[in-house]
Amino acid sequence: MDFLPIFLDLKQQSCLVVGGGDIAARKAGLLLKAQAVVTIVAPKLSSSSQKLVTSQQVHWLEARFDPSQLGQERLVIAATDDETVNAAVYEAAKARNILVNVADSPDHCDFILASILDRSPIVVAVSSGGDSPVLARNLRARLETLIPPSYSKLGDLVGRYRDKVKQKFENVSQRRRFWESVLEGPVADHMMAGREELAEKTLLEKLQDPDNKDLGRGEVYLVGAGPGDPDLLTFKALRLMQQADVVFYDRLVSKEILALVRKEAELIYVGKQRAWHAVRQEEINGLLLQHAKQGKRVLRLKGGDPFIFGRGGEEIETLADEKIPFQVVPGITAASGCASYAGIPLTHRDYAQSCVFVTGQLKQGELDLNWESLVQPRQTVVVYMGLAGLPELSRQLQAHGMPADKPAALVQQGTTENQKVWISTIDELPLLAEREQPVAPTLVIIGEVTRLHNTLAWFKGG
Repeated sequence: MDFLPIFLDLKQQSCLVVGGGDIAARKAGLLLKAQAVVTIVAPKLSSSSQKLVTSQQVHWLEARFDPSQLGQERLVIAATDDETVNAAVYEAAKARNILVNVADSPDHCDFILASILDRSPIVVAVSSGGDSPVLARNLRARLETLIPPSYSKLGDLVGRYRDKVKQKFENVSQRRRFWESVLEGPVADHMMAGREELAEKTLLEKLQDPDNKDLGRGEVYLVGAGPGDPDLLTFKALRLMQQADVVFYDRLVSKEILALVRKEAELIYVGKQRAWHAVRQEEINGLLLQHAKQGKRVLRLKGGDPFIFGRGGEEIETLADEKIPFQVVPGITAASGCASYAGIPLTHRDYAQSCVFVTGQLKQGELDLNWESLVQPRQTVVVYMGLAGLPELSRQLQAHGMPADKPAALVQQGTTENQKVWISTIDELPLLAEREQPVAPTLVIIGEVTRLHNTLAWFKGG
């Protein structure tokens, strides 16, 4: 991050704009929106700058720039077409420890003027650090469609009641939960529909509701994080991730997905991998229960889908026994996500009419699977956690009648930048894994559909 995003209070602060052209006028107009006292220094003015002077919105110093013109300014903007003048402004401001911005010259800027979406009191600023102002403006334009003007009135309403809410709820967590319920419920809906009086009435009723004591009640969110690509998260998953007080996550949750969790939330790693458990399952169940009983909103973030080889059922059984409220949010399971990104349809009317998911984890060095059910025609078999037991998997499938040349694939870290796909046969798969050394998590897909990878592959990993 080259620039720290901050919002600067410029109300009644003296600011200087050097330059009298259209760009200088735009910069001055932005400062005026922030209620600054603006002076333009320039020997002559463009029509847009002249309008600001004529309307007495800005002061005009009719002169070329001179360092002596700098006094107690909060900041200075240089917006001339003369690089020598711009450089002189930069050096003079730096010498006096005044914040300075030289238009279209990021190397000569203490701050960047972002592309702004103004829904005051809500203000969204988008910046590329000066590298691509056009891209920043395009992103702001997209945000314009997502954040309607009614958010301004909603922000005003919240601001008017902030002190009253603070008086009623001394606990910070309860206040945050109250406002989340306001902003995600009927109050916000009424405001967005233009029913301002009803929105305020509903907020008052909610504030006076004695049942608000439930705001201190703990809850657990069991959320599937999908196979790795953060774009595959559901909207509900993202919303709950932003509400959590504490997050328990496993090793299959990518850093990009963790970055979407509420910044103030406590992150606790409870991952497992073959032959080593950071925290035993029974301990995880107890931790979820313990934190929920403390009144926290607990997020259990699991790779893939929590109900497909994720032990999600075990975790919520404990919560149900203790009458702890919980929600379950499904995620895209690895079989579906990784196969799609690898260009391998799990079913296809020319190749497979059924699909079976199994776990390839070894128990005391052996695989305990219903081999006969796996060796069926026109069927796709997807094996989770099958790398360690790959030689045994290959041997047993062939021993129970699967042809040695049955097509098969390994998909390493599917949907991520580290995705790699290898196509082989069930007989050659163990040798391929020994040679290529795929990194977990790697999915095994067995069936004629794997032949389609070369034709349908669309996603390229690292």
